[in-house]
Amino acid sequence: MADSTEHKTKMNRDEFADFLRKIADQFEGDGEMDISVGNKKVQLHPPDRVKSEIEVVERSSILRGNRESLELDVNWKVNK
Repeated sequence: MADSTEHKTKMNRDEFADFLRKIADQFEGDGEMDISVGNKKVQLHPPDRVKSEIEVVERSSILRGNRESLELDVNWKVNK
């Protein structure tokens, strides 16, 4: 069974940096981490080593204008 929680929002750069810092602080601690996703808290159990992937996409379009995106993916096997 797979549970998925997703939340999309717009924020300014400072707010986004703060959001990433809070997640980074959780990763620096030991044991469980509580991540806020919208109005929900999700408890995660990362081990000492995780797998990460970063993807950057740059698109050019005459009609839609230029767009850039950054995607971070972090995953791990849960060792409960």
